[in-house]
Amino acid sequence: MSSYCWKRAVLLIAAVSLTGLACTKNPEVAPADKGAATPQAAVSPPAPPAPPAAPPAAPANPGAALTGIPGMDFSSLPPSAQRELASIFSDEFCYCGCPHTLGACLKQHTGCKHAKKMARMAASFVADGAGATEVINVLSQYYASFREPRVTLKVDPRMCMGDANAPVTMAEFSDFECPYCAKARPELEEFAKKNASKVRFCYLPYPLPMHANAISAGRAVLWARDQGKFWEMHDALFSNQANLSPAALPGIADKIGLSGAKLTEMLKGDAYKEELNSFKAQGSGANITGTPSIFFNGRRVQLPPEQDLLSQSLEDELEWRANNNAWAAD
Repeated sequence: MSSYCWKRAVLLIAAVSLTGLACTKNPEVAPADKGAATPQAAVSPPAPPAPPAAPPAAPANPGAALTGIPGMDFSSLPPSAQRELASIFSDEFCYCGCPHTLGACLKQHTGCKHAKKMARMAASFVADGAGATEVINVLSQYYASFREPRVTLKVDPRMCMGDANAPVTMAEFSDFECPYCAKARPELEEFAKKNASKVRFCYLPYPLPMHANAISAGRAVLWARDQGKFWEMHDALFSNQANLSPAALPGIADKIGLSGAKLTEMLKGDAYKEELNSFKAQGSGANITGTPSIFFNGRRVQLPPEQDLLSQSLEDELEWRANNNAWAAD
């Protein structure tokens, strides 16, 4: 999958469903109550559905909206992307708290760091083909996530990398058969290693029902963890994502220096099923419905897991923590 398709897929899902996920589980709908019928009160005919909101109108002269911004140059963007970015600048407000649109903040409130971050993020998205409406939705939910209640996640230190005292814990719910998790894996690990003093990266298995071998793979990685080889098994499973059947797992174990025969015996019983369910319960409690799902200190990060976006989210998280859950004054 190309970088363009990856970012576009995650962005579209985030904008439409507000989940930020790629591999999603099948809907689980509770059966209707078949007990005694309940008398219904007379109701008025339903109102006709409201017409869909019109997309932001493109400025007549997008070039004027994108020029004259200190330290920023958007002239390399294609004309179509410039039009979308100009619409964002005129219709979205800056999250620094000033009473300006993003475009006005960039030109009048030049000391604002968040306006520049928002502009760079938006420019990256429109360069990949995103429209103004979906970018505005993603920006809105990203900044709103800082003010939403955080979830408490219980991680296993044996399934973490980085400094245990790092100010930010990046937790990822993942499925070994999810192609989007495989795509995110090197990005997340590279980011964690580059920021090892600031970030502790923790893995939480979240096998999805549509992936036939996800549970067996999840049990295998927990078993390998208890043999001191969690990350070796983690990487080997993703490297063999096309064949994770229970019959193939012992061979993978042998290749990383573990006993495939012992893994076979373990898979015949119920070992690790309860623990795997406890990880899934944590994910369900955090309202996730698919993978990969990434959290910074219990805050959902609903952005494509790419280096520049992860770095911005880390910088924002550190600022938010340093200012007692608020943005620093400009």
